[in-house]
Amino acid sequence: MNTKATLKNISKSLNLSISTVSRALKNHPDISDATKKKVNELAELLEYEPNTHAINLRTNKSMSFGLIVPEISNYFYHSFIAAMEKQARASGYSLLILQSGDDPQMELENLKLCKTNRVAGIFICISSKTQNIKPFQKLDEAGIPLIFFDKVPAYEAFNKICLADTDAARIAAATIVKKGRKNILAIMGDASLSITQKRERAFIEGLEAGDPSIKCTIEHAEDADQAFRLTMQHLSSLHPPDTVFTMSDEILTGTMRAIQKLKLSIPQNVGVISICNDHFIPRLFEPEITFIETSGAELGKLALKRMMDHLSGKTFIQELTLPSRLVEGGSL
Repeated sequence: MNTKATLKNISKSLNLSISTVSRALKNHPDISDATKKKVNELAELLEYEPNTHAINLRTNKSMSFGLIVPEISNYFYHSFIAAMEKQARASGYSLLILQSGDDPQMELENLKLCKTNRVAGIFICISSKTQNIKPFQKLDEAGIPLIFFDKVPAYEAFNKICLADTDAARIAAATIVKKGRKNILAIMGDASLSITQKRERAFIEGLEAGDPSIKCTIEHAEDADQAFRLTMQHLSSLHPPDTVFTMSDEILTGTMRAIQKLKLSIPQNVGVISICNDHFIPRLFEPEITFIETSGAELGKLALKRMMDHLSGKTFIQELTLPSRLVEGGSL
């Protein structure tokens, strides 16, 4: 087969103009069904593929989106990417997936790569150290739609798709109060992140409003190993907590490793409640962990919908929030 088939080759073979062939391949209404059938059959036989680079140069955009995350291997981002890729493909788009390594400099390089590839829009979860928003403003001014998700800048004039961070933490606090727990270890994430600050503030406020007598110790962990060490430290103390609240799937895995190492029974020796992406991590344990769901997959679908709305002309700034819900397990 001729893998270098072009519009010119097809037009010569069918004795049609190049413009007629091009419009037939695009299903243009001015072209007859019979001509479209001939053109498409020959294009398929010759394994014709459009020159996407030339199309990008001509239209100044591509049928692809840039997607920048701190870490692709993170389970939350993995589910976000999987859902978005499926939705994007259904709309005729592909994804250019990049990771920043939680490094602002790499983040900037990824933004340049997206611009060089003339992407139709960019989805980005900023790094925990990102402070300079001018590069994002320049892209926005250049007409490249930006959708921030999960970890978003404080700057208001951007489209943002967020989890219900405040509600998730409040639901966790209310559940702990309802269960009558009195001594809580709350392991939050990176203290510099707005998502951590929101969840921590809402969690403390929720406990104080529900039962002022509850003792709550706040710790911060940037990964599962740090969560493991903190959990070991507190559960081995003279006055261990009766409940551990973890802010994410990753922190939960570290906490559960410590509980298993100490051979503690759940919920008899210690209760556990977490904010999680979905059922996958909580169901790895027996009993299943009670958690507040903040779905990466649903966030991905919502982010893609907002981008498609933007491209269709709804360019006004929006901050959309995905609601959270309590999923009862047997750990509290």
